[in-house]
Amino acid sequence: MGIMSRNRILMTTALPYANASIHLGHIFEHVQADIWCRFQKMKGNECVFVCADDTHGTPVMISAQNRGITPEKLIEDIQKEHFADLTGFEVEYDNYYTTHSQESTELAQSFFKAMKAEGYISEKKIEQAYCEHDKMFLPDRFVKGTCPNCGAEDQYGDNCEVCAATYTPDEVKDPFCVLCKNKPISKESLHLFFELNHFKDFLQNWIGGHTQKEVTNKMMEWFEEDLRSWDISRDAPYFGIPIPGYEGKYFYVWLDAPIGYISATKNWADKNNKNFLDYWKNEDCEIHHFIGKDITYFHTLFWPAMLKAADYNTPEFVHVHGFINVNGEKMSKSKGTFINARTYLNHADPMYLRYYYASKTSPTSDDIDLNMDDFVGRVNAELIGKITNLASRGVQMLHKKLDGKTSVMDPDGEKVFNISIAAQDRISEYFDQREFSKAMQEIRSIAEDANKYFDEKAPWKTIKEQPEETRKVLTSVINIYKNILIYLKPVLPEYSKKAEQILNLGSLSWSDLEKTLVEHPINEYVHLATRIDPDQVNKMIEEEKKNAPTKPDTKISKGLPLIEFDDFMKVDLKTAKVIECNEVEGADKLLQITADVGDGETKNIFAGIKSSYSPDQLLGKTVVIVNNLKPRKMKFGTSEAMILAVDTGNGLSIVEPEKQAKPGVRVK
Repeated sequence: MGIMSRNRILMTTALPYANASIHLGHIFEHVQADIWCRFQKMKGNECVFVCADDTHGTPVMISAQNRGITPEKLIEDIQKEHFADLTGFEVEYDNYYTTHSQESTELAQSFFKAMKAEGYISEKKIEQAYCEHDKMFLPDRFVKGTCPNCGAEDQYGDNCEVCAATYTPDEVKDPFCVLCKNKPISKESLHLFFELNHFKDFLQNWIGGHTQKEVTNKMMEWFEEDLRSWDISRDAPYFGIPIPGYEGKYFYVWLDAPIGYISATKNWADKNNKNFLDYWKNEDCEIHHFIGKDITYFHTLFWPAMLKAADYNTPEFVHVHGFINVNGEKMSKSKGTFINARTYLNHADPMYLRYYYASKTSPTSDDIDLNMDDFVGRVNAELIGKITNLASRGVQMLHKKLDGKTSVMDPDGEKVFNISIAAQDRISEYFDQREFSKAMQEIRSIAEDANKYFDEKAPWKTIKEQPEETRKVLTSVINIYKNILIYLKPVLPEYSKKAEQILNLGSLSWSDLEKTLVEHPINEYVHLATRIDPDQVNKMIEEEKKNAPTKPDTKISKGLPLIEFDDFMKVDLKTAKVIECNEVEGADKLLQITADVGDGETKNIFAGIKSSYSPDQLLGKTVVIVNNLKPRKMKFGTSEAMILAVDTGNGLSIVEPEKQAKPGVRVK
């Protein structure tokens, strides 16, 4: 990436959607971005960190309607909650804004005008569900009916919560409008499309070098065919930004959401007497996005194409991370492992999770496991036992026995101090390249060397007979700790502030590594951190369990008739191994799976589980399928079987045999 060659950086995290609370998956993204930003600032680079709430779209409309408030009131309340939770984890933004703003409106409309002027916008009439009673076109979630796949009633117009099938509103049986319960009709509507294929060559060349190698390889699959046109319009009523020149038309939320990065920059720039174009139309500024792998498609295809069309800078790098699992499994509300940010903050200090996340962060898009036992053990052994204990023992002894003033380092201590300085280039490179786990390993190694030195010198034994030699040992320990503190500062900002006060120092920077605290007065030790009690984690999980739904959703069971035993025996359940899995272009929730069902036979399956699994997570897994399901022709192809999955209340979990089984084994 070469990001250290320039000193102006504009960085963002994905915009939290204004429809739900922040959970520990969000926190992982925002904390790693915050660590990276703080490091850049410590190195002397200008790094502007902006974010905003993503506020538009149908789900916000429905959520506000269900609460009996306006969308404006909902997004105002949610933004306050999001900001409090995110900053509660010591994340420091230069600006946290909203996409429901004048800046976003003006910028989205100017983007559209630029795209249209260059011939990148086309018009096409499409058939949509329309309610004659309410006089409106119905978004997918405003249509309900009977699932065309399994027959479950009261399902939304885009997917079934019972069998996970995905479909369009016109495929729903016995459809009705969620507002008035009347049956909608099919009616033509003019929609606007962004002709993405104009940018196929540009995007194919751009992606390499602007995200991780494994992400690039995956995205290259999209270029095997022409890129589809992207429907960027929605019909009124829609909570969003009006499309200029098209009455009753609004921008689809995914068009205006990333423009929120620019509007948040503009809002910050206007308040700080700066020009936002110095960041978005200036080759000397690098733009960095931190996102989850579930939205890679939008950030590496649509967004760069939009920026190119409107003559803005494209991102220098899109940092894609994986999902957060808890105790080796997907987060679950029923198990209490779908942990909201506020629940964590009610029970534990945020610095512990920041430390743990940093210890687990690599520059790949692999999933991260938040193992609660490992979390408690690692924080207690490393942050408390090795690092904080070093300061506690050294400072308290110096203050209680030797008037709290350093002298000079002894030769052995100076060697360890020099080792801590020699690590700066490696640690700097690790932070810069998002190799936080390796940076933490280096920091822990220095702490181990310092503790070994401390124990070998045993200053508690020499302090009475050799006070000045002991003072040199404690001086060495404090100077080594000072360097550890500098390295940890991007990870533990509040901890570092307290420690700086103890060391009687101002705000430490990378340039202070070689400075020594000689003949320097040290303040009294104050509490920095205590061990995590496993009971804190247990209480956290129990609180989330109490908040989890205890009753099954009536929509899931409603309308499903009882069946006879003979009917059940007709179902051929077999094990199958996923040998190929791909995303389905144009389908938000479908994955296309090729499954080995034994005896050399394979089956093509379209499964609506993309919201819960990535293709990489499924590849090689043994699953359970309905093997004798009548093939169903879909617009993407024919699905020849069905994969069994369980609705956990936090997404879908596929059914897997407890013990390994070869493909084609009958499930009884």
